[in-house]
Amino acid sequence: MGSMSIWHWILVIGVVLLLFGRGKISELMGDVAQGIKAFKKGMSEDETAKVEPVKPEPVKTIDHQSPQTVGQTENHKVG
Repeated sequence: MGSMSIWHWILVIGVVLLLFGRGKISELMGDVAQGIKAFKKGMSEDETAKVEPVKPEPVKTIDHQSPQTVGQTENHKVG
């Protein structure tokens, strides 16, 4: 009762063919194939972009003085 028989599938396919027609279905499948090809092309372009090395920016360093060192230099300047 819950499973679909062969007659059910034949009826569904017949209704789909009546609604869309043979030309419309083949056109739709062609569009799907073009979409898959475009997706694969985009994925391969991403892979080639990852292979190219990116030039890193030079590392910028900032000299840091501890608060104790800063306090000692201020004392020497004042007195």
